Amino acid sequence: MKKIGFLSFGHWSASAHSETRSAADFLHQSIDLAVAAEELGVDGAYFRVHHFARQAGSPFPLLSAIGARTSKIEIGTGVIDMRYENPLYMVENASTADLISGGRLQLGISRGSPEQVIDGWRYFGYNPADGETDADMARQHTEVFLKLLDGEGFAQPNPRPMFANPPGLLRLEPHSEGLRDRIWWGSGSNATSVWAAKLGMNLQSSTLKDDETGEPLHVQQRKQIEAYREAWTEAGHEREPRVSVSRSIFALTNDLDRAYFGRDRHSRDQVGMIDEDTRAIFGRSYAAEPDELVRELKEDEAVQAADTLLLTIPNQLGVEYNVHVLESILTHVAPELGWR
Repeated sequence: MKKIGFLSFGHWSASAHSETRSAADFLHQSIDLAVAAEELGVDGAYFRVHHFARQAGSPFPLLSAIGARTSKIEIGTGVIDMRYENPLYMVENASTADLISGGRLQLGISRGSPEQVIDGWRYFGYNPADGETDADMARQHTEVFLKLLDGEGFAQPNPRPMFANPPGLLRLEPHSEGLRDRIWWGSGSNATSVWAAKLGMNLQSSTLKDDETGEPLHVQQRKQIEAYREAWTEAGHEREPRVSVSRSIFALTNDLDRAYFGRDRHSRDQVGMIDEDTRAIFGRSYAAEPDELVRELKEDEAVQAADTLLLTIPNQLGVEYNVHVLESILTHVAPELGWR
C-alpha cells in the first residue's frame, strides 16, 4: 500500500490555453480539486509555494479552506521556503490550519530553490548573519520553528495582562498537538536528508535533486532515502518516518491524454546547472498506456522505496481534467502495482 497525493504548482495565466486565468481561479479550483480528490480516494492535496510569482505564495489560508471543506484527505505543501519565514508567526498559522483540518496538515518545508527575484527574502526583512549563507538562515529558521512546535512555554508573562494567564512561561497559541511529527523537509541532497532525519522530520524528495553520482535520478533518490532512514535509526526516534517522492505520471487512456502528454512517452532525465555552483538532475516524466506505466514504475527504485507518491498535476488544464488524471492512476495503475 502506498499513499498517493497530488502536488499542484498552482500556476495561473491569462493565456487563452489556460483554464486558470487568475489567482482567484487558482484558489477556488484548488479547493474544488481537493474536494473531488478526496471523493476519489486520493490521500493528499499538496501545493508548491513560490514568492514573486503567479503561484501560491501564502499557503495557510488555502490549506485552512481545504481543511474546512474536507474530512479525510491530507493537506500540505511541497515546499515552503524557510528563508522567507518568521518561525513564530508560521507556528501560529500552521497550528491554526492543522486544527481546522482536524490534524491533517503535512507541512513540507525547505531551504528553497532559485526564485523569481534576486535574494527575495531580503524584501521580507531577512538577511543571513555575517559569514553565513541563505541556506544557513533557512535551517536556523527551521530549527526555531521545530522547537516552538513542541509547545513548551518560553515567553515571560506580563504581570498586568489584559486576560488571565496560565502559570509559568507562555507558549504560542493555538497549539496543535502532534503537528511536530508531520513536518517534512524537502531535500535536494543526501547530506540534507541526513540532517532532516536527525531533527526528526519526514523526507520529501522531488523531481529535482543535486546530481551527486551521475546515476539516474531514481537511483540517486533511492540511495538518498536509504541514507535518510539509516540516519533516522541512528538518531533513535521512536516513530516510523515517512518518505515521499514526486513524479509526473500520466496514463494515456484517451485521445485528449495523448494530445496533451503523448510527446512525453520518450522523456528522459535531464542534467543542468540550477545556479553557478549546483549541478542538478531533473527527473523524467512518465506518459504511456496503463500497462506500460506499470512496467516502467516497477523499475523506479525511489518510487518503490517511498511510502508516499505525489503526482504533479497540470493545474491550468482545469479541475475536471485533473480529476480524470488522478482517477486514471488510481483505477488503472495503482492496483496493478499493489498500491491499492
